[in-house]
Amino acid sequence: MRVLSYMFRLMQWAVATYDTAFGYVSAHGAPLLDLLDPQPDERVIDLGCGTGVMTIEIAARGAEVLGLDGSLEMVNAARSEHPHLSFAVGDAHTFTTSERYDAVFSNSALHWMARDPSAVISRVHAALRPGGRFVAEMGGAGNCAELIAAVQTAWRVFGLPEPELPWYFPTPAEYATRLEEAGFVVRLMEYFDRPTRLADGPDGAADWVRLFAPELIAEVPPEIAGPLLDRVNELAAPALRRESGWMADYVRLRFAAVRKPGGDELVQPPAPHAPPTPNVPPAPHAPPPPHVPPAPHAPPPPHVPPAPHAPPPPHVPPAPDSPQVHHHAPHVPSDLQA
Repeated sequence: MRVLSYMFRLMQWAVATYDTAFGYVSAHGAPLLDLLDPQPDERVIDLGCGTGVMTIEIAARGAEVLGLDGSLEMVNAARSEHPHLSFAVGDAHTFTTSERYDAVFSNSALHWMARDPSAVISRVHAALRPGGRFVAEMGGAGNCAELIAAVQTAWRVFGLPEPELPWYFPTPAEYATRLEEAGFVVRLMEYFDRPTRLADGPDGAADWVRLFAPELIAEVPPEIAGPLLDRVNELAAPALRRESGWMADYVRLRFAAVRKPGGDELVQPPAPHAPPTPNVPPAPHAPPPPHVPPAPHAPPPPHVPPAPHAPPPPHVPPAPDSPQVHHHAPHVPSDLQA
């Protein structure tokens, strides 16, 4: 109970100071918002919205926005500050939406979703329409290297187990590969240093740990939490403390990706493989038909000489002309005619 109570106090402090002592997290989101370029009536998810500072900025551009965060405390604070906007508590690894969105936006949140980064990308893919945009900025490889080294060393000095860090800081190549494997086309990938002044964190690295890694402090006995954080400050000071104040050695990864058309099969569980068909040997070849020799050629018909020409008929001289016979009726005297 003692550890849980201390953890609760840390969480309450974190919510109260998220936008005051460390307002730079939101202030540096302006270029990312320009990269998103939300249009009026577009539907946008602010993934890892925190207290809703960027959610309200997206809504001011005319978009219909849903703020989604895994922390109930953060969402309650967002609802209190912006009651006219929509917020929901949800795990980025498993969230689902009933409708497709035009864009998913995330500022300084994806590196907190360390359990399964590919699952987060898969859920974003499923929430977007084909051609929808995924625009985000997160910590990249080497982010807060000096701060993390100070924490790890302090834990060893106090004989504590190696702290299990809650963040995921990928290289550009690693994250681009995850996006492409999930069905996105990467349009932009920027990787850059951004040393940032901890202007309102008077206790420097210790305040940074209290805000961004409260679970690490919750795992140690409260009576040594103070001396442990003092040791973190001592270790981090040579690299991060300036005359002007404390600095955080941030390294950022900023990207814009577009969901490919189709590809819903990428977010569905794969169908079980059909069992392989049994190996059936081919039917044996039928034996060739027996060889039948060709029939012998018939002998040619015997030669029959043509029949001899018949002799011409004998010449018969024409018969002598018959004497002409003239028939005259007897003359009858006219006086005897009737």
